[in-house]
Amino acid sequence: MSSFFSPYHKLREPGVLRQDLLASLVVFLVALPLCVGVAVASGVPAELGLVTGIVGGLVVGFLPGSALQVSGPAAGLTVLVFEAVREFGLGMLGAIVLLTGALQVTLGLLRCGRWFRAISVSVVQGMLAGIGLVLILGQLYTMAGAEQPRSGIDKIVGLPRLIGDVITDTASLTAAAVGVGTIAVLVLWPKLPAAARVVPAPLAAVALATAAVAGLRLDVANVEVRGLVDAVQPPGLGDLADLGSVAVLGTVLAFTLIASAESLFSAAAVDRMHDGPRTHYDKELVAQGVGNTVCGVLGALPMTAVIVRSSANVRAGARTPLSRIAHGAWLLLFAVLLPSALGIIPLAALAGVLVHAGCKLIPVKEIVPLARAHRGEAVVLSATAIAIVVTNMFEGVVLGLVLAVVKSAWDTSHVQVDVRELTDGRMVVTLTGNATFLRLPRILETLEAMPKDRPIELDLTVVRHLDHACRTTLDNWALRHNDSGTEAVRMRTRPPSGPGSTAPGEVGEPAEIPAQASAHH
Repeated sequence: MSSFFSPYHKLREPGVLRQDLLASLVVFLVALPLCVGVAVASGVPAELGLVTGIVGGLVVGFLPGSALQVSGPAAGLTVLVFEAVREFGLGMLGAIVLLTGALQVTLGLLRCGRWFRAISVSVVQGMLAGIGLVLILGQLYTMAGAEQPRSGIDKIVGLPRLIGDVITDTASLTAAAVGVGTIAVLVLWPKLPAAARVVPAPLAAVALATAAVAGLRLDVANVEVRGLVDAVQPPGLGDLADLGSVAVLGTVLAFTLIASAESLFSAAAVDRMHDGPRTHYDKELVAQGVGNTVCGVLGALPMTAVIVRSSANVRAGARTPLSRIAHGAWLLLFAVLLPSALGIIPLAALAGVLVHAGCKLIPVKEIVPLARAHRGEAVVLSATAIAIVVTNMFEGVVLGLVLAVVKSAWDTSHVQVDVRELTDGRMVVTLTGNATFLRLPRILETLEAMPKDRPIELDLTVVRHLDHACRTTLDNWALRHNDSGTEAVRMRTRPPSGPGSTAPGEVGEPAEIPAQASAHH
């Protein structure tokens, strides 16, 4: 119990309570437009984004794990949620999020949180880059007041027509201008004096766009308001019964993998930003699972820890979890007292915010240095991102994970083939390193080029690892390589027990004979 309350001990220090409350206001102002924007982009009522933000503050905020990390609806899940709502319906979303939360809690209790840290950084960056690309492509259509196509390929193919519509149609041009203006404010806001930057850039951009639309009386679509009570639709028994289908379970696994990985990678990033208590990853995974379970019961969006809000929390000087809890309280007050305020926000402005957020998900600055230093990692990143755009989120991430495993196996299976000719005409082939099936083509290329009319000895005594496939292939090569009138290939392997012991069919250490020539392959 003492460990639960330990983060709050700092509240006794002078000024900490005031600083945390001020930080909570900053996080609230950052979270408000993002909660609404993510919900609208996900194809659900805007109020559901606020519900998820409220749960992230008032539920997850109290739970142990990461003291300063802030949770809520994330742009990283927007594409996946949009696809799920379009395929299964809004009523099914709550059931999917509920099962996702239960699965996260189970993984956390089984102490699997640390294993998510073992996911290749290139896969995570590729996943975020793919999400960013799909988010940008989709929100460009929303920013122009057009309906976005279903697949990533269709979004790309339809861009020329979209540009033509913007040029020729006044309504599309007006909406696009509002979106572009919003992006311009987001880009230029960090360059303004510190006094102006007290207001978070997303809030300033949306507020200015809303004021411009109202002042100029522009005819653009606004956010539809249904009311908090009407927007909350808990999943029914029929929705829970449909969780057994393969398609739904695949979506649940994708939600779980992406939400957990994004939350725990965000926690690692937040830990580097402050010198307070470090994140307990298993507890944080449980906390995220509890939050998603509550969101599922309420039929709301899934949540993750969000680096934008978390970094704003740390930079604002937060010292305890009180700041993230209070930010949830501010969201709740806004949703209860000022829900109609959402109805004056232009959709194009929110689309502009998400286009900007999508651009920040693409690690442009890291790709070139990564390609120079680690070409294989850059390939994994790019392949994951492209696969997400071309196929879907789940298949793209699975492809990225497979490529990362294959790359790791390839990198660790270094093998050197050394060929020596001894004074008596015998050829000695020595393998060193890790001989696995991935290196068989290179090994066999050297072995099959050996003369068939000379005595050959294959030395495997210094191989660190020899897998079954490689050993079986080498045995078969030794049996069939030499001509019938030539001495059979001799294979020398490391003795299985103490010095001097020899395994059946193997030869022991021969007397060393001076080599005449040596060739490295």
